[in-house]
Amino acid sequence: MAQADRVSVDAVEVVAGNRACPLLLTCEHASERFPEPWRWPEPDLWLQGTHWAFDLGAADLTRELAAELGATAVLSRFSRLLADPNRDPASADLFLLRAEGRGVALNQAIDAAERERRLARLWRPYHQAIERLLAESDAEIVLAIHSFTPVFEGRPRAVELGVLFDEEEALAERLRAALARVGFRVHMNEPYSGRAGLIYCAKRHAVAHGRRAVELEVRQDLAVQPGVRARLVAALGALGAELLHERG
Repeated sequence: MAQADRVSVDAVEVVAGNRACPLLLTCEHASERFPEPWRWPEPDLWLQGTHWAFDLGAADLTRELAAELGATAVLSRFSRLLADPNRDPASADLFLLRAEGRGVALNQAIDAAERERRLARLWRPYHQAIERLLAESDAEIVLAIHSFTPVFEGRPRAVELGVLFDEEEALAERLRAALARVGFRVHMNEPYSGRAGLIYCAKRHAVAHGRRAVELEVRQDLAVQPGVRARLVAALGALGAELLHERG
């Protein structure tokens, strides 16, 4: 395998879709995989299977929605602990230092060489794939799929779904209404706010290509249920059909 191909496989899973689909999907926290040569440090094994390592249920939802819509989807193939694709490279959260009050051993002593290795092997190829595929697509909307833990720092979250946005409030409201119609409790810019920079990936690429960006957050106890995902896919599939019809 050529080096460029190896880097791509390490970083990105691409689901090929129809160029005409109005949505292009991204899933920044799809996997908790550690590609070679990285290994889980023994002190960090407690993070395996948790929301600190990846977004539970998000990858399945992204693939299922891509199949329903015929949409192109880009999913990460590495844990957010190695480098967070939904953070600016200058962000203090690019490499997570603490989780639940405990230090993350993996990230306690990252030097310049290790930082560059992670960016070159993982973070940049993921974003380059989105750049390439969005340039080849007629999609007007970049929809990022994420999930969030039902309990954060000991506090339960009542929010079922969140629609995150920055400038695109009308689009976000349309997405909220589509999901509310099938019985979900949907909140705008909760449990995080897109106006606080937390739709970094979708917005970065949408703005660069003159498209619109919005993010869906699904509570993880719901995201892991196939029946719940089927309801989400049906609602989003109907919205996608409306958008395609409006385009003419």
